[in-house]
Amino acid sequence: MSAWFDRIKKFYDRNLWTLEQVKDGVRTNTITAEEYLLIVGEAFEA
Repeated sequence: MSAWFDRIKKFYDRNLWTLEQVKDGVRTNTITAEEYLLIVGEAFEA
């Protein structure tokens, strides 16, 4: 897991981050597409 995975998951689960913010994490290579799937429960689509 990336260094940011746990933090972003916590933010998303607590509704502190939107789906778009999590997508931005993939776009900026902060998290991987696989980690995105684990966080939001759906595949990343660019």
